[in-house]
Amino acid sequence: MKKNECFPMTADRLGADLEGICIHEGMPVFVPGLLPGESADIRIVKAEKRYAFGRMESGPDPVSPDRRSPDCPSYPRCGGCTGRHMSYEATLAAKRQQVEDCFRRIAGIETEVPPVLGMESPFGYRNKTSLPAGGTAESPVLGFYAPRSHAVIPAESCPNAMPPANDLAAAFLDWMKKYHVEPYHEETRKGLIRHLVIRVNRKGESMVTIAANGSTLPHQQELTDALTALGTVSLWLNENRAATNVILSDRFHLIYGRETFTGTLFDLQFELSPASFFQVNPAQTEKLYQTAVDFAQLKPTDLLCDVYCGAGTITLTMARHCREAIGIEIVEAAVENAKRNAILNGIRNVSFQAGKAEELLPRMVTGGLRPDVICVDPPRKGLDPAVIHAMAQSDPDRIVYVSCNPATLARDAGLLRDEGYLVRKVQPVDMFCWTSGVETVCLLSR
Repeated sequence: MKKNECFPMTADRLGADLEGICIHEGMPVFVPGLLPGESADIRIVKAEKRYAFGRMESGPDPVSPDRRSPDCPSYPRCGGCTGRHMSYEATLAAKRQQVEDCFRRIAGIETEVPPVLGMESPFGYRNKTSLPAGGTAESPVLGFYAPRSHAVIPAESCPNAMPPANDLAAAFLDWMKKYHVEPYHEETRKGLIRHLVIRVNRKGESMVTIAANGSTLPHQQELTDALTALGTVSLWLNENRAATNVILSDRFHLIYGRETFTGTLFDLQFELSPASFFQVNPAQTEKLYQTAVDFAQLKPTDLLCDVYCGAGTITLTMARHCREAIGIEIVEAAVENAKRNAILNGIRNVSFQAGKAEELLPRMVTGGLRPDVICVDPPRKGLDPAVIHAMAQSDPDRIVYVSCNPATLARDAGLLRDEGYLVRKVQPVDMFCWTSGVETVCLLSR
């Protein structure tokens, strides 16, 4: 099989990125946009020794009953979603299958995976939208990067963005056009506007951060007036002159309003700064955290240890169900946020420590830490082996693993099995609708 060759193929199943997987002459070919049961002429765009990537050269025939017309004019070019060409129910079914396949294939664990907890209305769910700027001073654009590139695909209205993010983006773009504010160009390192980052809360308030290749903005008052009319309560300039892909630097200048604004989960309030991490889908985060609480089965006498606790969202949610909760987090600013959030919500049976989990947790266990329940919510790379060993050494009754990556969850579940802990139940949750991403809560015990 060679690049540019074209063959008729049929998709058998979906891959981890919701792409169709065809088997041609014994080799898997990954084809974005093709659904199981559909056939099309497929042109090979990249061929490796054991697999290949293809592109549809014809319409599907037959057409899957799961296929639908995408509801976004920027799809699939913008790269933000991978599943808007299929029904929402089909995306949930694919994510459930992905979790089950990972447990079986990676860890040899057979476990029943229930249907994914989806959204009743999977639109307007993202409370944070990051839009790179492109184009020229005469014709600027805001949008998203195309897959595997830094070409900005214009996105006038993202169906995933929580209101009023799209209106704020439109107002900002109008300001750029009116005053000929030049977007930043990576090749020349010239231009001013790099990114527009919009955070909104359930009250309709917004915190807007402008990542700029400079320390000031032209016609700043006019921009402030336009954004505050749409509910902006906090407006920041982030000075980022570095030749890097990182969106925000550590240099923030408050232009208008409050230094923080408030996000809510359940009846808890969380104070957010421009650099704070907060789950992007609050409605589904509550389902995710409630599942974690249910799995933890906390008693009033229990000690909880929450590893990779971030700004303390899970810690504070669970602390109300146990005697004491301890949070561990590597980012010191997040630990300070967690401490303030505990005070803000009047929760006193919590403490937080800053440090690398793979160093701090073993040290605490050696010092006598014996939690009844351990909760972990690691990054995509999963748990460090030192964390897994320390968890087992501390001998908790239950481990609640919250994961954003089924592959590393399955791998770690296999390693925890070697330490004497077995998977008891799992529950996937759809946090990122219309994408391939899936969160999973897993309960393990001795």
